[in-house]
Amino acid sequence: MSDAENPPIAPFDPAAAGWTPYSDEGFIGLVGPFWQRPDGEAFRYAFMAEPKHHNRRGVVQGGMLMTFADRSMGMTCWYANGQQPQATVQLDVHFVDAVQIGEFVEAKCRVVRRTRSVVFMAADLVVGSRVVATAQGVWKTVKPKA
Repeated sequence: MSDAENPPIAPFDPAAAGWTPYSDEGFIGLVGPFWQRPDGEAFRYAFMAEPKHHNRRGVVQGGMLMTFADRSMGMTCWYANGQQPQATVQLDVHFVDAVQIGEFVEAKCRVVRRTRSVVFMAADLVVGSRVVATAQGVWKTVKPKA
């Protein structure tokens, strides 16, 4: 068959699917943008795997997935914890499958347990229905800067 009969598949467009870009002037500004979409009282988060995210094997660097899990779970925790200042005190990530450049990675985050001073979080990082990483972490509520 000719290329005219099999046109290339258009890359996924997050904006057309209802996602809005989420950026930051700090480190996230270097590795992002991340995308967000309302999900109940909080947001879902995602990122498009770009060439800048690759490792020596040509797939997404594990550190990128860790950064994404940390920020996504942290933002979910922040909303669940009344938008109080907090800090990540523990993060554990298990890599399940490689993420290819061009894939759209979503974080499915949830609060596992909340106490007065810490929030336990968990997340699945997915590409479609494929789990590519799992994460668990603890966030501590901190005093606001004076």
